[in-house]
Amino acid sequence: MVGVIVLVVVVLFLMSAINILKEYERGVIFTLGRFWKVKGPGLIIVIPFIQQMARLQLRTVVMDVPSQDVISKDNVSVRVNAVVYFRVVDPEKAVIQVQNYYEATSQLAQTTLRSVLGTHDLDQMLSSRDALNESIQQILDQETDAWGIKVANVEIKHIDLDESMVRAIARQAEAERERRAKVILAEGEYQAAQKLQEAARILAAEPQAIQLRYLQTLKDISGDQSSTIVFPVPLQMLSNIMSKLT
Repeated sequence: MVGVIVLVVVVLFLMSAINILKEYERGVIFTLGRFWKVKGPGLIIVIPFIQQMARLQLRTVVMDVPSQDVISKDNVSVRVNAVVYFRVVDPEKAVIQVQNYYEATSQLAQTTLRSVLGTHDLDQMLSSRDALNESIQQILDQETDAWGIKVANVEIKHIDLDESMVRAIARQAEAERERRAKVILAEGEYQAAQKLQEAARILAAEPQAIQLRYLQTLKDISGDQSSTIVFPVPLQMLSNIMSKLT
């Protein structure tokens, strides 16, 4: 009977002492409350009542940052959410330096998202997401380094506006398109005026060119089906005729 009890105790001892860690897992071992070492992967022996092990994963964690109410630099209220990719690179720090590294990283990501986006205009939020993602990632990576966390990437997923702001942006875009159309039209008129001015100088320098232009105009008029034809006579020609008659 005693032998059976001893055998059961030994089996229970071995079952509680033997731990198997996967390739992506590490165990932080404490001996009598003091940090001893980080072990794994594979078969790990932990002495019951004397040693304790905290198990951590080294795989990349995908954390969804809840939607945050942000007021932009130009006083526009938006709701923004993002996703953060991070992983544990130093299991010792992740266990000793912070109580819950996942919750701590989540709270830090939320506050950093609000503080960074609050320093930018709405146009920058909508058009410069890559720069904002990189800025948030660098801040998070720097702050979580003391916890043994590596923030690999941050992606802003959605920037939600209220309906009135969406209509205002649509009106602004339409006004911008109209402005560009007017500028292009004015530029075309300006270039045409320059070409006409240049042509006038050339014709003024060569009287024969004016006469040729007059004859070309008469030819164009002759092809018209109108019953009334008005012949334009240049003042230069009239002055030449008058000079000969006098």
